[in-house]
Amino acid sequence: MDPGIICFQHCGPKVFCFSLPNVCPVCEEDLSQANFSLLPFRVPYPFIQASQYPCAVVIKPTTGDFLNDYYNSMDLHIGVTTSSGTIVEFDKNGLRRHRSSQWGQCLLLDQAPGPWTEHWDKVLLQVCKQKCWSPKSYSEHKHNCYSFVLTFLVSLNYGNLSNAARSRTTFCEKFIVPRTTSAGKYISLYRKLKEYGFYVHRNKPGCK
Repeated sequence: MDPGIICFQHCGPKVFCFSLPNVCPVCEEDLSQANFSLLPFRVPYPFIQASQYPCAVVIKPTTGDFLNDYYNSMDLHIGVTTSSGTIVEFDKNGLRRHRSSQWGQCLLLDQAPGPWTEHWDKVLLQVCKQKCWSPKSYSEHKHNCYSFVLTFLVSLNYGNLSNAARSRTTFCEKFIVPRTTSAGKYISLYRKLKEYGFYVHRNKPGCK
């Protein structure tokens, strides 16, 4: 759920908080009568609920969630959604289809437009019927959630997404790293606010 991070600028530096304070934490002026150099706005929330994004490729931490538990060294779990928003994933339990709330805070890697929905579901069903997605065939390092999703994307033949899926390294560099890097900034900010209540971002000398 979006925690609702607010950003405003009053007397110089940008201030981030969960709710607008009565006084500026930098200069202590009453904000009810203040002139803002940057009006308060809500910082965009980078995470989505997978079931609300049909024909999508999504990732989440293997354990826990992004905001409270994720760090750069942690494993990520990848899955796809059908045209109806059903989540399809492959893990140690084999191939699973569901609408679990466990995918309520994930990152959207890409989403196919409306005209692709029929083809998306057809190819996904074909890949799911392959016998290599049983619990016994699962291997944490060699035959895992990425194996399933990349196999599907290559079979889908969907432009740059499918081309990148031919190499796990290329796919990570083009679709995963940029999203997790951007989300990491939000996560870091959220944790600072959770600990201190607000965060003051001061530009380094020489920066504008």
